[in-house]
Amino acid sequence: MGVTIDINGIPVDFPFKPYDIQKDYMKKVIECIQNETTAVLESPTGTGKTLSLLCSSLAWLQLKKAQIQAQRFANVKSSFSKGTGNAESAAALSNFLDVDEKALGLASGREFLGLPTIIYASRTHSQLTQAVQELKRTAYNHMNCSVLGSREQLCIHPEVLAEPDRAAKLHMCRMKVSTKSCHYNNKVDRMKDDPEICNTPILDIEDMVKLGNKRTFCPYYMTKEKKQNADIIFTPYNYLLDPVARKSLGLKLSNAVIILDEGHNVEKVCEESASIDVKSSDIALAIDETTNIMKMVSETPALFDELPSSGATMDPEQLANLKMMLIEFEKALDEVSLTKSAGDEIAHFPGDFIFELLEKAQITLANFQPISGLIDSMIQYLTAQNDGPFARKGKGLQLFMDFLTVTFSSKATKDKIKHCYKVYVREDESNEKAGKQKLNTWLSKGSISGRGRILSFWCFSPGFGMDFIVSQGIKCLILTSGTLAPLKPLISELELNVTISLENPHIVTEDQICVKVLTKGPDGESLNSSFRNRDNPKYVSSLGRAIVNLTRIIPSGLLIFFPSYPIMQKCQTAWEAEGIWSSILAQKAIFVEPKGKEAFSAAMTGYYEKVQDPNLKGAIFMAVCRGKVSEGLDFADANGRAVIITGLPYPPLKDPRVILKRRYLDACHAQDKDYLTGQTWYSLEASRAVNQAIGRVIRHRHDYGAILLLDERFNGLQVRNQMSMWLRNHIKVVNKYGEVIRDLSQFFRKAQNELPAPVSKALLPSAAAFELPKSYSKKGFFDFPGGSSTSTDSLSSQSSLSSGTEDLIQKYLGSSDNPNGTVTIHSTKRDNCEVLTNKNKRKKINLTYRPHYLDAMERTDAQPDHMSGISEYVLMVKSKLGPNFATFAEHLRQYHTTRNIAAFIASVDPLIPHNLRYILSGLDPFLKNPQQSEYRNFLRRNNLVIPEDL
Repeated sequence: MGVTIDINGIPVDFPFKPYDIQKDYMKKVIECIQNETTAVLESPTGTGKTLSLLCSSLAWLQLKKAQIQAQRFANVKSSFSKGTGNAESAAALSNFLDVDEKALGLASGREFLGLPTIIYASRTHSQLTQAVQELKRTAYNHMNCSVLGSREQLCIHPEVLAEPDRAAKLHMCRMKVSTKSCHYNNKVDRMKDDPEICNTPILDIEDMVKLGNKRTFCPYYMTKEKKQNADIIFTPYNYLLDPVARKSLGLKLSNAVIILDEGHNVEKVCEESASIDVKSSDIALAIDETTNIMKMVSETPALFDELPSSGATMDPEQLANLKMMLIEFEKALDEVSLTKSAGDEIAHFPGDFIFELLEKAQITLANFQPISGLIDSMIQYLTAQNDGPFARKGKGLQLFMDFLTVTFSSKATKDKIKHCYKVYVREDESNEKAGKQKLNTWLSKGSISGRGRILSFWCFSPGFGMDFIVSQGIKCLILTSGTLAPLKPLISELELNVTISLENPHIVTEDQICVKVLTKGPDGESLNSSFRNRDNPKYVSSLGRAIVNLTRIIPSGLLIFFPSYPIMQKCQTAWEAEGIWSSILAQKAIFVEPKGKEAFSAAMTGYYEKVQDPNLKGAIFMAVCRGKVSEGLDFADANGRAVIITGLPYPPLKDPRVILKRRYLDACHAQDKDYLTGQTWYSLEASRAVNQAIGRVIRHRHDYGAILLLDERFNGLQVRNQMSMWLRNHIKVVNKYGEVIRDLSQFFRKAQNELPAPVSKALLPSAAAFELPKSYSKKGFFDFPGGSSTSTDSLSSQSSLSSGTEDLIQKYLGSSDNPNGTVTIHSTKRDNCEVLTNKNKRKKINLTYRPHYLDAMERTDAQPDHMSGISEYVLMVKSKLGPNFATFAEHLRQYHTTRNIAAFIASVDPLIPHNLRYILSGLDPFLKNPQQSEYRNFLRRNNLVIPEDL
């Protein structure tokens, strides 16, 4: 039952009686808004931070609306009381107040009346979705809400949706809207006042898409309309920090209450929003696109007299000037000396060097706007071309315009840019063909050399990005997270004038948490995942054996975090060879974090289901710090009874960006001691990543769990002081392995006997926690023989797969010789659930995510964005080939029987239309190693993408 409490004169409705730390938190939020200042607030994950944020800020806004209405009523009543006081006056007063109440909900009315809007920002859409679900639980769920998303999430136009390139998708959408050729967008204006939309205060992205499909209107533009009268707007960080995105969405920050939740990411997001890379190959592609437009202009000039999409014109002289600028810039980039200065680890230049390079191409701030307008017109035209998957989409021009936009977006002085930015130029080893792409164009030194380069314009001051927000005349700013400490250097780096701060303790008690630093394994070997020791086979073995014993004690769900993907893969390989992996597997099903988005969503679904499987002891999710599992996902109750951290995830020491960041901070610290030193920042990066991973486990007041730090370096004073404040007093160092086994056993036994049992619904997160890809079944990839599903390799019935596709899925997803890059989902023998392929062989299912070369192939226009693995590849081929797919599948099966690659090529090649020949490159994972060389020669002869060349 909800309660109402008074905080700083504001009546706040809360779903339950708030804890003291929640009252303290809400008091700081309201104080910040009332004083129109900046607050930095830390409250541990699981303390109801999101709920407290929403209730306190919306309570203030609700009272503000009432006060404005009351004041307006008093003013109007006073003016009418001077009149006749007759019935006509009373009716006029009633009508005025009705109009005034409506004005409170309109953008123009809100501005006129001085009514702020709350803008709630977080890093990811999944985090925002969870916040929206919290809002629905409150007494403020009647207030108008808008959830901003991208076209990729909200567009339902089939043609735009099918476009794999984001930039091309944006320009295609704009073209259709400007030419009134999108019937979904055409319905927005007349549908925006529809009762089904107006009378539903909270429409999440998923809700809006469903409604858009049902009523055939554009969810993307309807969301923008709904934003106009929203009391609270939910948006990702980048929509706030990116001036282009903010302008496109019409997102006004003036007089807004800005809440940056999960603020531990703000520093990095601010730096990244103000930084950019551009490649020689991008410039070469832009030159090529410009050349082709020049050719089309000379052949059919009437087509370009006026572009309907933008109203701009393009004449040969403009295009020739742009092409010369591009060539001169490429030449300037190619001539940059990469010789290191004495004492420097890498060659680099101060930030203002970027303007020297651009000036060599006659590109300056003064002519930036005309250049960007011309490029935009060119992209709009190229986007309208529809000549199959190889049609030019203006990708190179878009990348170059993005580079110019970031470079010229800052209003800072050149001196500040010189200090806070660094320019780093390096050879592009992944693409030595950059110079060869400019056939039939004017030649420059850069194109002749055949050497590709990457130009990086890196910002090291997050204050640049934060200034994009603060300088817009906002009412106040609240920066909050579960892991912000130490606050002082954070505030200095963000260049904020903070007057309110808070570091909350946790709400859990001593008997709900067990935190151990384990310095030695069961064999007495030191546990230390430092760079020098991580290849030590004795250490890797000892770590594995420690985990084997711990999994026997830890009930239900267990998260194991590694410092990086390579370390995780190295441990898995070593443990499989020693039999340690099978020992872990005997205790729990194992899931390994993939890199691909769709494979990850499927793996998460499988993990949650296996935790609840009564035939198993639970499940393990092996993941990496800073990965998808370490942030934004909820592992409450049985989903996460323990988290094991196997090492400190320091950034790569020799990475150029890390080197330059440390050097920048050392220079700042020399002038202002409030800044971190480079070394302190380097250490803090690892500790904050660990704090985030730890936060996945204790998720609410009655939750409990163990935190096990399996690295002796966690006993160091600096590292311990950088752990979350609420955690520090719970940390106990254990030097004898038997001691941690004893203490852990006692902890879980006591917790299970004395603490409240979790409600069943807490075991499985809501569907909104992450998006499930359409190509995955909820059960098919994860249920095993003897379980609830009859086929381990079947897909959802919604996929309507032919028998040929099912054979391919069964043959290749279940194969033990898949290429590198697999998500391994293991199960175990438990009671009546025998995970066997036959009477004596254990079943292992591999769900393959995107091979590494497919990531590189995404850079070409021909490569579909959704090809994130073999299963997606099969579905894509089926949709593209139609009736020919059955023949295609039959030839592939024959090849695996005969191993005759020549016959296979001769049979399959005629089946593939010219505009779909990129399909042939994706076949590489299906081929056996001895035949791959011959097949790649075939790809070369046909000028197709070759995996080993990427």
